[in-house]
Amino acid sequence: MPVDLSGPLMSAFRKAKKEFEEAIKKGDKETAKKKALECARILKQLSKYDEFNRESYLKKAKKWEAIAKEVEEGHYGVKRKQKPIKEGGKSGRGGSEAGADEGDQFKRYVENLIAKSKVKWSDIGGLEEVKRLIMETVVISALQRPQSIQPWKGILLFGPPGTGKTLLASAAAGSLNATFFSVKASNVLSKYFGESTKIITALYEVARERAPSIVFMDEIDALTTKRSGEQSEASRRMLSTLLTELDGFQDKKSDILVLTLAATNTPWDLDEAVLSRFPRRIYVPLPDKKATKEIIKINTRGLDISRLDLDAIAEESVRRLYSGRDIKNLCQEAVWNMIREENPDLHKLAELPYEKLRRRSLRTRPLEMRDFEEAFKKIKSPLTRKDIERYEKWAEEFGG
Repeated sequence: MPVDLSGPLMSAFRKAKKEFEEAIKKGDKETAKKKALECARILKQLSKYDEFNRESYLKKAKKWEAIAKEVEEGHYGVKRKQKPIKEGGKSGRGGSEAGADEGDQFKRYVENLIAKSKVKWSDIGGLEEVKRLIMETVVISALQRPQSIQPWKGILLFGPPGTGKTLLASAAAGSLNATFFSVKASNVLSKYFGESTKIITALYEVARERAPSIVFMDEIDALTTKRSGEQSEASRRMLSTLLTELDGFQDKKSDILVLTLAATNTPWDLDEAVLSRFPRRIYVPLPDKKATKEIIKINTRGLDISRLDLDAIAEESVRRLYSGRDIKNLCQEAVWNMIREENPDLHKLAELPYEKLRRRSLRTRPLEMRDFEEAFKKIKSPLTRKDIERYEKWAEEFGG
């Protein structure tokens, strides 16, 4: 695992910069030139550790090299009053431009998180009450309405893993044809000081520019766990920025639709201040028998399932505490059991070129109960009844 030296390098940069400034005050050209070149070298090294600001660091390095040359020629500080380059990337010359360049870099990064959603509400089996609550918010957001009627701007989806929280957010964006930002904690959390804050700011800036927008924050608990004395300064700043951005969308006079949908599997770990920004908290439970049957039908489209006892499969799935994801995997396992039976030498065809494979067809047969019996042996749920009771208790106390 490579060692992250960005922290020590930034400290070294600050030290070299301070020594440069002291040398300039004393009129020590030789030391000033040496320290300017040292600043340039450190910035080049920093560019190797920071993917977001690589170009910015390299530009700053060139400016320090130019300063070293001006010092050597005796021009630095003579023809114009000039300030050394600051840590944040701004210099006495073109500082605001450098800051704008950095902001654009974060915006470009955020734009890579935009996903085009083609998911429709009909693609989600069950969860009728959950879908209704989200659909109401989406519809009210778009309708002409009295000023006193405001849609929810923050919705928290909580529940066990694999229950369809991401799919619900995708359907909300797909139905509106809205700009969909699919954001995981790993997209925001940065090992470089202050960058998580800048990413969040850029995220909501672009969301406003591309409105109507839906920002889906998966694993929000990783970003907003309860604050404590052990929390780093960078984490506190990031959380403060996120809260400010979420607060900004509570402005009742704003007609811009930026809906934040957040998802978590551990709602009890969320910071209280974060919960207050999501007044609508929706429990996404495990599928019941009816929903399970719908999920099975969705995941076996194009295949003959007339021989299946869907009620029996659904009952067993509910008993085993299967999530929607588990049911999808169950169907896939059953389908593959059928495929292997009907195509025993399938793996041998891997020796054929792609063009020849395209001319062949996969042999299939109707799915049978024995396919699912085999699949049940392989698909295990990580949940226990105690886990479900904990979600239900939290939903009763904090949901709404």
